[in-house]
Amino acid sequence: MKLDIIGDVHGCYDEFQELTRALGYRWEEGIPIHPEQRSLAFVGDLTDRGPDSVRVLDAVCRLVEEQDAKYVPGNHCNKLYRYFLGNNVQETHGLETTVAELDSMPADEYRILRKRFLSIYDQSPLYQVLDDRRLVIAHAGIRADYIGRMDARVKTFVLYGDITGEKHEDGSPVRRDWAKKYAGEPFVVYGHTPVKEPRRIGQTINIDTGCVFGGQLTGLRWPEQETVSVESKQPLVPEKFRTFD
Repeated sequence: MKLDIIGDVHGCYDEFQELTRALGYRWEEGIPIHPEQRSLAFVGDLTDRGPDSVRVLDAVCRLVEEQDAKYVPGNHCNKLYRYFLGNNVQETHGLETTVAELDSMPADEYRILRKRFLSIYDQSPLYQVLDDRRLVIAHAGIRADYIGRMDARVKTFVLYGDITGEKHEDGSPVRRDWAKKYAGEPFVVYGHTPVKEPRRIGQTINIDTGCVFGGQLTGLRWPEQETVSVESKQPLVPEKFRTFD
């Protein structure tokens, strides 16, 4: 299995195009296709905050539908899913940018995109266990003893990280550094927490390098375990990046 796993895109379509080209993909069909049968995978958070969430959604839906791309939902994907279902969700923390794009679409195009996203979300597992259990893709990571489980506690961990229930001064949740304690055999690729550079600890790597906050968009080649990054075109927001001791 040869995969290129891409971190949190958050509506940064131009950087997504640039990164896939850097990974060797061609865009002759309107979506990135690799000439050597490599496939793409996504750690979630396709939309919100960035300038082109609708174009990212459309491209990833096509990749899942036509190219068997792998996708796992992030917390922003989960919120968009609930919005599309008509649930009462707050249009905050970036969802408002996606909703503004959706509101400007012709009604028939909106209905089609909504149906396609709901379909890929419903068909995708909470996290992907791939390559004979050598690889796990989970949006915010996963504990070794959670692999194989799909209950509510695991869902919260995979979507939001190892949250304590406390809040930072800016309102963001306090999260434990679960990767330092991970001792499982599968290699875990995740995102969710923006870091300035891909952060590898043991059998884990965080590839959310904060593209929407002016950092980079990063992909990980599997099984090579090589990272490829492109610079963001978005304004830099330094306080959004997490630092570790």
